[in-house]
Amino acid sequence: MPAPGRMHADEVDTDEALVARLVAAQHPQWAALPVTHLSSAGTDNAIYRLGTDLVARLPRIASVSQGIAHEWQWLRHLAPLLPVDVPEPVALGEPGDGYPFPWSVCRYVAGDNPGPATTGPALVDDLTSFLRHFHGLDPAAAPLRSRVRLADRDDQVLSCIDEVADLVDAPEVAAAWAVLRDTPPAELPGPWVHGDITAGNLLVRGGRLSGVLDFSGVGRGDPATDLGVAWNLLTPPLRARLRRQLQVDEETWRRSAGWSLSQALIQLPYYRETNLPLAANARHVIAETVPWALAL
Repeated sequence: MPAPGRMHADEVDTDEALVARLVAAQHPQWAALPVTHLSSAGTDNAIYRLGTDLVARLPRIASVSQGIAHEWQWLRHLAPLLPVDVPEPVALGEPGDGYPFPWSVCRYVAGDNPGPATTGPALVDDLTSFLRHFHGLDPAAAPLRSRVRLADRDDQVLSCIDEVADLVDAPEVAAAWAVLRDTPPAELPGPWVHGDITAGNLLVRGGRLSGVLDFSGVGRGDPATDLGVAWNLLTPPLRARLRRQLQVDEETWRRSAGWSLSQALIQLPYYRETNLPLAANARHVIAETVPWALAL
């Protein structure tokens, strides 16, 4: 069990004073900027604002620290090609002052994570435009994402269902998972995909999409992974609107539900006590995907 205030048993502690020391030592041009911790339901990085225009991203655990270099390489390439603001990296940091991982400084992107009051047809239309544009970029030089199939997650998902049997109808969830697990896999390598389009990685202003965050897993892969937003954020009518506008075929749509359900089932036992917003969203995804799958 992680210590109080942590999401991971092996999480490295950070604070504003540490960030200020790292910045002063490695990027002294920003040493005078105030450092402010930004609260987030994100699980991979601790986020600190530097002044008004920058943020520092510090990985919490070793297993995600490679995402800093990956994002540095690829988001600088993608940022000028995208139709919304993204946290373009402007500097890399090295381990130091007892902090063991590489870290980055990125452009600050203004906006708030979408919620029920700011999630409507206009946001769906903007998501449609973003995904259509992003998936249509030339993928020739893109790195390849994991070739994991839904079926490859079977043992882990079934184990997680057992762990949360006190929170869900385990036989019903297992039956829904079996339906989605057996969906034919995507033809790979596929287009550019973000891989983690969730409310926590989207920013809105005035009900319109203003930014997309966290490109640490970007690469070529199954476009169904980017449709998870349909299940983790959108209501059924808005979900149908997104599918219709993107003209998503049945197998891709089923895979989107399968990826979303498997991710939710993996997240729920891990974060049920350490990240309550994420655990609540995982339960929401389960409640949305299971009845849909069982009705197929």
